[in-house]
Amino acid sequence: MSVTPHKNSVGSFAKKMTMLSKLIKTTLSFAAIFALMNSAEAATGKPEKENLKFGFIKLTDMAPLAVALENGYFEDEGLNVELEAQANWKVVLDRVITGQLDGSHMLAGQPLGATIGFGTSANIVTAFTMDLNGNGLTVANDVWTQMKKNVPKDASGKLIHPIKADALKPVIQKYKDAGSPFPMGMVFPVSTHNYEIRYWLASSGIKPGFYAPTKGDITGQMNADVLLSVTPPPQMPATLEAGTIKGYMVGEPWNQQAVFRGIGVPVVTNYDIHSNLTEKVFGVTKEWADKNPNTHIHVVKALIRAAYWLDEKNNANRVAAAKMISNPNYVGADFKVIANSMTGKFEYDKGDVRDEPDFNVFFRHNANYPYYSDAIWYLTQMRRWGQIPEGKPDSWYLETAKKVFLPEVYKTAVKDLIEEGKFKSSDFAEIDKITGMRSVGETKFIDGIEYDPTKPNDYLKKFAIGLKGDEKL
Repeated sequence: MSVTPHKNSVGSFAKKMTMLSKLIKTTLSFAAIFALMNSAEAATGKPEKENLKFGFIKLTDMAPLAVALENGYFEDEGLNVELEAQANWKVVLDRVITGQLDGSHMLAGQPLGATIGFGTSANIVTAFTMDLNGNGLTVANDVWTQMKKNVPKDASGKLIHPIKADALKPVIQKYKDAGSPFPMGMVFPVSTHNYEIRYWLASSGIKPGFYAPTKGDITGQMNADVLLSVTPPPQMPATLEAGTIKGYMVGEPWNQQAVFRGIGVPVVTNYDIHSNLTEKVFGVTKEWADKNPNTHIHVVKALIRAAYWLDEKNNANRVAAAKMISNPNYVGADFKVIANSMTGKFEYDKGDVRDEPDFNVFFRHNANYPYYSDAIWYLTQMRRWGQIPEGKPDSWYLETAKKVFLPEVYKTAVKDLIEEGKFKSSDFAEIDKITGMRSVGETKFIDGIEYDPTKPNDYLKKFAIGLKGDEKL
């Protein structure tokens, strides 16, 4: 067999052997790659469904989805993912239930609320916590002017944080004396934000109102000192500026947006209301999870890699992440506004920039693990404010948490990633020892009350304001 050399070939035997050697090495390299790919597939099996559409709301904590797409982590798992912004949290839930979305960025309370039948009834599950913390409470400038004089100062004259609702209480009383309501916004009835603003207000003796579903009242404003209502996150600043609400609890970048626009002042973050508690989750229907178990694991694997990238090397990638999600296809806010909270700082009153290294936590502190105890805490708040209208035994809280939060799926994804060499066991602090229940006192609350997830009814009895035991409205 004759070989016609290329015109630039030297035609030497040595050259041919070198080329052959390179070809063999290349072939072996491809073989190694395919072997790795096959071993990854063998660990979990191929995805049952490869073409997927996921939803999100325009918030900083949708970042793991954007990173997983932009950095190719979904593609590595054999998934072709489309991300689509949704108008509000109700649309998110409805479109996941109807199958228009395969899954979505969700409020931690949404799978729980749907499962117990508050509002929309459906079986929604989650195997991945997207982040911890990340919310803030902002008040209008005129409210802040009145509040500020009630906030204690340190020896240097700097305001002492965290600011408690004690400072807001006389302002609310002034409105009440004048016969005027005091409206504030939150993003959804079963949102983390709703329970956080209620917790903050009630810790200072301010009544945030009750839900009474058995009486047909789902406004959450029964017997309220403050009238809480729903506003979609991106609309919060404009609603505040219009005077429709006097303050709001929302995720970023919509608190920092108020600072940049000069229309409001953030006064407290949810890290100070309750530290390191599940914020957003990635939710799917139970039917989808049962039908696509391998796909579910592959999705979680990609999201774990994205979360790690967001937190690795002491948040070294946060600037790049802020630029990424400032894209109109994602959050669409100005990069500087997003970076103002995402890079370990948080601006309260204009110029009052403070270190908040754990304002956004995407991976560290075992952030992605779906803790039963966090689910139980949200269920206690649903009971406290009447969304669960009747008392339940302690066992019900854990049983409900186990229906919704799926740590075994998360652990399988972790195991696969370690076996594939993408992570070390030490990257997941003692994951095999986690029972799903945080220890008593692990989460710090602004009022100093300790939370024991094994005794939810005893926990509810500790609050002066709120339903407990067999109390009904």
